[in-house]
Amino acid sequence: MKIKRIAFMSCFLLSALTACGKDNPGGGEENPDPPQTGTDVTVFVTSNTRSYDFTKQEIGFSDTPNMAPSTITLVPSTRYQIMDGFGSAITGSTCFNLLQMTKENRTKFLKETFSDTDGMGQSYVRISIGCSDFSLSEYTCCDVPGIENFALQKEEKEYVIPILKEILAINPKLKVLGSPWTCPRWMKVNNLKDLQPYDSWTGGQLNPAYYQDYGAYFVKWIRAMQDNGIGIEAITPQNEPLNRGNSASLYMGWEEQRDFVKMALGPKLKEAGLATKIYLFDHNYNYDNISDQNDYPIKIYEDEAAAQFATGAAFHNYGGNREELLDIQAKKPDKELIFTETSIGTWNDGHNLSVRLMDDMEEVALGTINNWCKAVIVWNLMLDSDRGPNREGGCQTCYGAVDIDNSDFKTITKNSHYYIIGHLSSVIKPGATRIGTKGYTSNGVTYSAFENTDGTYAFVLLNNTNEVKKIVLSDDNNHFSYDIPLKSVVSFRWKK
Repeated sequence: MKIKRIAFMSCFLLSALTACGKDNPGGGEENPDPPQTGTDVTVFVTSNTRSYDFTKQEIGFSDTPNMAPSTITLVPSTRYQIMDGFGSAITGSTCFNLLQMTKENRTKFLKETFSDTDGMGQSYVRISIGCSDFSLSEYTCCDVPGIENFALQKEEKEYVIPILKEILAINPKLKVLGSPWTCPRWMKVNNLKDLQPYDSWTGGQLNPAYYQDYGAYFVKWIRAMQDNGIGIEAITPQNEPLNRGNSASLYMGWEEQRDFVKMALGPKLKEAGLATKIYLFDHNYNYDNISDQNDYPIKIYEDEAAAQFATGAAFHNYGGNREELLDIQAKKPDKELIFTETSIGTWNDGHNLSVRLMDDMEEVALGTINNWCKAVIVWNLMLDSDRGPNREGGCQTCYGAVDIDNSDFKTITKNSHYYIIGHLSSVIKPGATRIGTKGYTSNGVTYSAFENTDGTYAFVLLNNTNEVKKIVLSDDNNHFSYDIPLKSVVSFRWKK
């Protein structure tokens, strides 16, 4: 790559030289407004080759008039959703791996991930209510029949809660979402017609006779976590309710979820004085191709008695297209959307950062945000180098957002999901509002802008092209330029 023989000030850091000097990359004039030295703007850069590895930089505002055609101007008067946060799933497997690390190394990693001052500032995590397919065993918090036998189990007490406490010590504002993979087996039946007992972790349906007990189960779980210092921001009634085949699972069609929410879960939370939000569905864009389950959350919203308890709906991306988010938002704009699960693994070349960073940033990160999601949460934060610990019947081909070498429990490989969440959480803070933009667009360039509550703007851009893109960002009061490296993600934050 040629570096033009102009003042090196056009490249704000010597380490960024490879990102500078591309001839006319934005389709406009050459070097329209070189960046200034200074500390006005904080920048994070990751390229798909790791030549930039979440590299932090600082640049200054420009003091020259802006005439660049590649200018993107923020439009704060155009306002979309308020953001809740970004993060990963803190599964039993994740906690097991973290606890194999030395205290020093674990604290270092957790600070890099969750600290709002010294790290990425991840702010929203998802945990299972009882076991998931990434737990150390199959269990619920009430395996002995009778709701009076409810109790947190070893996985919560020895793994999940200790790790959550360490994270909360680093980021006290952390939000926690809880999702069950299954109800207790004694609450299951084979189907809603025969109502025969179904003693299996996999599949089955919730017996309507136990709606009240199961509603109480959620209340007891939330209070037990609170008693251990873990506040619960939100819950979903069932993880992947249309998936009968996970190692721990429960089928719950939209009519069942509607009735459970309005008859038991919602009233029980209200009676207990809990402000915990309920997000419906928590499954794929395509409703697993079950035709009578299409528009699952919309059908529940049509029942006012159920809708009053639902904050919104949650989605995964293992099937279908993210445009479904736009459809749901258009049909019920007063209800929220969050994105709660996606994974990388052997099936999608999950260790190939050169591909995955680009695709996951476009599909999962900016794709869901630009389609109205208020939160973005990916699957396991940390798995080991054997993709575990995992359960038979669950995902044995998944990678974590990071993978830790289980020969030393020290060496960490950061995968695409770690970077894409970090590029959001580092500059977009809880309570930020997504705002409009105008100006430069180009194939392969995707971005989104935000106004934080602390008087800063945030901007995240994906350059999925084979050329450097010289971009000027303007908020109508200040502007600055930056040469976006090819095949990279860049996040910016600056004061108004």
